[in-house]
Amino acid sequence: MELLTINNVWMMICTALVFFMHLGFAFLEIGLTRQKNTLNILFKNIFIITVGLLLYCLVGFNLMYPGFEEGSAGIFGFAGFGLDAVAATDLTYSEGYTYWTDFLFQGMFAATAATIVSGAVAERIKIGPFMIFTVLYVGIIYPLAGSWKWGGGFLDMRETPFYDFAGSTLVHSVGGWAALVAVWLLGSRIGKFKDGKPQAIPGHNIPLATAGVIILWLGWFGFNGGSVLSADPALTSLTLVTTCLAAAAGGVVAAITSTIMYKNLDLTMFLNGILGGLVGITAGADLMGPTDAILIGAIAGIIIVFAVAFIDKLKLDDPVGAIAVHLACGMWGTLAVGIFGSLAGGDQLVSQLVGIVSYAAICIVSSFLILFVLKKTVGIRVSEKEEIEGLDAHEHGMDAYPDFRLNEH
Repeated sequence: MELLTINNVWMMICTALVFFMHLGFAFLEIGLTRQKNTLNILFKNIFIITVGLLLYCLVGFNLMYPGFEEGSAGIFGFAGFGLDAVAATDLTYSEGYTYWTDFLFQGMFAATAATIVSGAVAERIKIGPFMIFTVLYVGIIYPLAGSWKWGGGFLDMRETPFYDFAGSTLVHSVGGWAALVAVWLLGSRIGKFKDGKPQAIPGHNIPLATAGVIILWLGWFGFNGGSVLSADPALTSLTLVTTCLAAAAGGVVAAITSTIMYKNLDLTMFLNGILGGLVGITAGADLMGPTDAILIGAIAGIIIVFAVAFIDKLKLDDPVGAIAVHLACGMWGTLAVGIFGSLAGGDQLVSQLVGIVSYAAICIVSSFLILFVLKKTVGIRVSEKEEIEGLDAHEHGMDAYPDFRLNEH
């Protein structure tokens, strides 16, 4: 009983850390975008957390962990509506924590996928269609895709199972693929590309963006540390070490690479390098040694710089670098499981590739269908006037930083 309590308390602490990550995402997104869209981004982030948790309670959790029967295809299963439908009399899991704690921990992950999309489409998407997309993607697509591995589905049934410890693919790439599709369908912000060349649109608060990254780094201790699913001292400690080292290596190498390429010390590239290292280690944080973690993070740092440049070359406008961080580094981290660490080998690498392709298929098709239908019916992009004047004024009728001097008599 004492061990159960220790494990459960650790899982609840990790749940709180992952919840805290949403503040980090919010700070990062508003810091890297313009002042006139601050309230809009904050509203989206709060909507994602609140509605995401409710959807995960009503549908998502039971869709993600349906208890696939032996002989099933492992593609679709549903245990019933609501947590009450499957709440066992004995709420103690064999992993050593309670049913309720498991729901809350996994629910925090669910909302992250839509938050990734939020940053990529910032400053020009209509709030209504984005909310509809969030409901469908977080409520149905994310848990369905998650069931293929974490719910014991077909990717977990393979002779050499696909491996994703804490979600380089299941969380980050799932959000990253949708972000890529959304950015393509939306088009770039006014003024982003001039004569085919990308123009810098500076964020209005880089200190806030920096604070966001530090918060996300802290939250990742819960994201990866909680994925051990117990308070096992050896494995938890190793996971936190590999997570931290990959983040540090990703930041340093991204900063060096961008300095060599662009001849300036770019803080935003440094920050995204840290996040890239974190995303990269997430698939195999429990399998790696310190040197492997540094190498994975370092390669993620290089990937970030080239991915950002490549996305610009494709004339895709991602204000916060979400596609480079979560999709490019998510795929790299997933492949790294077959290259580094205790599972490295040809069979594992093939299995990782199968997983990447499977998730790409469901995420690209589903996000395209949802967003394309919305585009053709209600429209997904604000008017030129609204974009120029700011979404805060037009979508919310408020200002995030009101000039109180205007109210003085």
